[in-house]
Amino acid sequence: MKSLILLTVGVVAGFALAHQYNKTPSGRRFFGGLDGSLTSFRAAVVDGYRAREAELRSDDAS
Repeated sequence: MKSLILLTVGVVAGFALAHQYNKTPSGRRFFGGLDGSLTSFRAAVVDGYRAREAELRSDDAS
């Protein structure tokens, strides 16, 4: 139980610190770059998933 409480406190503290950092110009640049990187990664994963799904569907049709 103590570990769960410490984990919760750590997560809340992390969110609070990230929120404060995001208020600064360098924080906005950092989180903006992070958001762009995650968006690109997500798009690559989705494209790969769709390509593999199409490949599997074409194998089923033959």
